[in-house]
Amino acid sequence: MSSHQRYSQGATTQAKTTGAQRTTADIQPTVVQSTTTSTTTTASVAATGNGAPSGSHYNLNIIGVPKDKTATMTTGDGHRIFVQLWGGEDAVSLNGKLSNQLLKVNKIFLQPAPAGESFQVLDANATDSSGALFQLPADVSATWTVWGRALGTPGGKANMTTCATTAGLDGILGTADDEVICSMGTLSLDRTKGKQTFTNVSGDLLFITIVVDPTTNASLATCLGVTSTSTVAVSLFNGCLQNYFWNYDNQGLKLLQLRFYPAG
Repeated sequence: MSSHQRYSQGATTQAKTTGAQRTTADIQPTVVQSTTTSTTTTASVAATGNGAPSGSHYNLNIIGVPKDKTATMTTGDGHRIFVQLWGGEDAVSLNGKLSNQLLKVNKIFLQPAPAGESFQVLDANATDSSGALFQLPADVSATWTVWGRALGTPGGKANMTTCATTAGLDGILGTADDEVICSMGTLSLDRTKGKQTFTNVSGDLLFITIVVDPTTNASLATCLGVTSTSTVAVSLFNGCLQNYFWNYDNQGLKLLQLRFYPAG
């Protein structure tokens, strides 16, 4: 899949929790009263000794590598994505950047799965100029939870933030002046010494929490049904935003394990 297809104009152990048109009805955004992400219902299943729920799940490993990958990684589903061990950008610096000027290294682009399909790594290489591509169920924010832990050599850190694009100055989503907008909530990962346990990170990875001001972004406010300045938690693949992705700012973290569980 080309970089244009994954980012067309049309169309983040110790874990501290603070895209594209939907093929099903959009999950209604949640208006929250503070600048933190909203809480998410967890799976109603027994926890294991490592902190994660028990039961069937989808595994995804995000692996930091010291040297960029050059092999083609767009065939098969290896349940892993490679990122630069030391690389990426601070998500705050991306806010307001034109989407067509976005550097895609250490970006994991997200797309909703077609009917009948589910999780799948479509491009495992986030070290190259087109970034990685990961497919999730279209209703993932409502029907799944995600749990994460940092592994590898102690001392590594990373910040993972959900971002998307919103309409630019012309007020029309899907045009050349669309801008990047990143969540206020970032998943901060720190590989400390000792046993690492899973933490529910759904609020950071399955939602993008943003301040919506009708006076500065009328089109987004109208789409989300916001009439006054509000902090809103928007689900992945809500059609009011486009081109959802995870920004991975890596500072030496060798392995992030993610597990996706059906919400109970």
